[in-house]
Amino acid sequence: MYGEEPLFGLLGRIGRPVDGHRPWPRFVTDRVGWRLLIEHLGGNGWSLLGLWGEAAAVHTALREDLSGDVAVVSLPCPDRRFPSLSGVRPAAIRLERMAQDLFGLVAERAVAGQSIDDRPWLDHGKWGTRHPLAAEPVITTAPGPQEQPPYRFLPAEGPGLHQIPVGPVHAGIIEPGHFRFTANGETVVRLEERLGYVHKGVEGLMRGKTPADAARIVARLSGDSTVAHAIAFARAVEAALGIEPPPRAVWLRALMAELERVANHLGDIGAICNDAAFAFMLAEMGQLREVVLRAADACFGHRLMMDRVVPGGVTPDIAESGRGRLTDLTAELRRRFAPLVAIYDGKASLNDRTVSTGIVSTGLVQRFGAGGYVGRASGRGLDARRSPGYAPYTDLDFEVPVLTEGDVNARVWIRIREVEQSLSLIDQILRRMPGVPRGPDGIVPPPVLPRLPERGGEGMALVESFRGEIMTWVRLAGDGTIDRCHPRDPSWFQWPLLEAAIEGNIVADFPLCNKSFNGSYSGQDL
Repeated sequence: MYGEEPLFGLLGRIGRPVDGHRPWPRFVTDRVGWRLLIEHLGGNGWSLLGLWGEAAAVHTALREDLSGDVAVVSLPCPDRRFPSLSGVRPAAIRLERMAQDLFGLVAERAVAGQSIDDRPWLDHGKWGTRHPLAAEPVITTAPGPQEQPPYRFLPAEGPGLHQIPVGPVHAGIIEPGHFRFTANGETVVRLEERLGYVHKGVEGLMRGKTPADAARIVARLSGDSTVAHAIAFARAVEAALGIEPPPRAVWLRALMAELERVANHLGDIGAICNDAAFAFMLAEMGQLREVVLRAADACFGHRLMMDRVVPGGVTPDIAESGRGRLTDLTAELRRRFAPLVAIYDGKASLNDRTVSTGIVSTGLVQRFGAGGYVGRASGRGLDARRSPGYAPYTDLDFEVPVLTEGDVNARVWIRIREVEQSLSLIDQILRRMPGVPRGPDGIVPPPVLPRLPERGGEGMALVESFRGEIMTWVRLAGDGTIDRCHPRDPSWFQWPLLEAAIEGNIVADFPLCNKSFNGSYSGQDL
C-alpha cells in the first residue's frame, strides 16, 4: 500500500543525496522517480511542506507525520516541465502556479482524471515581463486596464445562481484581495479567491543580498509574523553555514515568538467577536494586545520586534528591566483574560454565530497539510515546535491544543488555549534562559555572532508562527550571499480551505469565517 514505505527509504531508492544540505537531506531524482513519489503521496502518511522552483528545477519538501522525518526532493527540469503534485496534494496547486509565473515552469497532468490549473496566480499582467526569475525572462508591454484579459473564475451552474464580487479594495485598513461569491439567495454555493495584488518580488529581491540584508526583507514578508519569519530565515541560514547562535539568543528568540503569538491571538479573538457584532470583546482584547505590544517595545525596542532576530543571533538583548516587565505582563494577562473567556463562553447570541459556522473537515486539513489554529481546530495537531521540534522548545513543557469540530468556535478556542500555553512558556523561558555572559574585561557581549562565515551551503527550517508552520529554504553562494531563498507562509495552505469553509453558509457569515482564518495576503504574495 502506497504511503507505508518510510520517507527516507523511498527517497534513497529514487534519488541521490546532495552534500551540504542541512539539517535534513535533499535528494535529486528524475522524472521516473518523481512520478513514483507522486504515487506514494496518494497515501496519507506524508505532508507537503512546500513546493518552489528555480530556472531549471523544481523542489518539494515533505514530512513523514508519524516519525517527523523531513526531506527535500528536487527534479531537474531542462525543458521547464514537471509532473504536477496537485492531483494528490491539492495544496500544491497555487505553489505550482507561482512557479509558472516566476520561473516559467509548467506543471503537467500526472494522475488520471487530474485537471491542471494553468491560470496565473501572482502575475496580474502588470509587470512588463513574464517569468521574471527564469534564465531568460520575456519582456512584454504591460496592457492597460482596458486591455487586461479577464481572469477566468471557475464556473458554477444551476438555477437561481448569482455572483457577488467583493474587493480587491476593502472598506477597512486591510490588504487587497478579491473574493468572487456564487450564491443562491443568501446561501454561498462557491467562493473563489484571487490574491497576488501585493506581490513584492521578494524571492527576486533577496538574490545576491547578504544574509543580514535579506533578513530585513524576510522580516517584512508579513508584518504580524515578523519574528517567526525572521527566526525561520535565520535558522535556515545557520543550518546552511553549519553554525549555532549563542545559547541565550535561542531563548530570546522563543521569548519574542511567544509574545508575538499572544498579541496576534488576542487581536484575532476580539476581531472575530466583532464580526459577530460583539464589539465589547474587540475593545477588551484590543486593550490586552496593546499591553503586550508596549511590553515588547519596552523589552526589545520595537512594538512588533521587527529586525530583532538576525542570522547568527538576536540584537539587541532584552532590556535590563525586561524580566520583571514580562513577569508582570503574564500575571496581568491571566487576571484579565480569564473573565473575558468566560464572557465569550457564556454569550448565547455570540455562540449562535460561531458554533457550526464555517466548518472545515479533518479530511481537508489533512489533504492540504494545514497547520496552526485552522488545522488544530479540525483535528490535525501538528506543531513545528514539537515535530520536528527545535530549541529551546524541546526543553520546555507545553501542550498543543486540538479540537475536532472545525468551526469558527473551535478556531477561537484553539487561540484561547494557545494564549494560555504561551503565557506558561514565557514564564518558563524567563526562569530558565541562560544568564548574560561577561567577558574577561567585564564587557557584556551581545547575543549574536560577531561575523558569519562567507561560504556556500543549503539550509531549511520549520518554525511555528501564530498562524502555523513557516518553511524557509535557502541556498548560499560561495561568498555567503543569497543565491536562492523561498519562504513559505502558513497562509498558502489555509487560504484554499476558506473557500470550503464558507460553502453552504450565508454571505453574511463570510467576514466571520474569514477572520477566523486570518490568512495573510502579504505572506503568500511573494
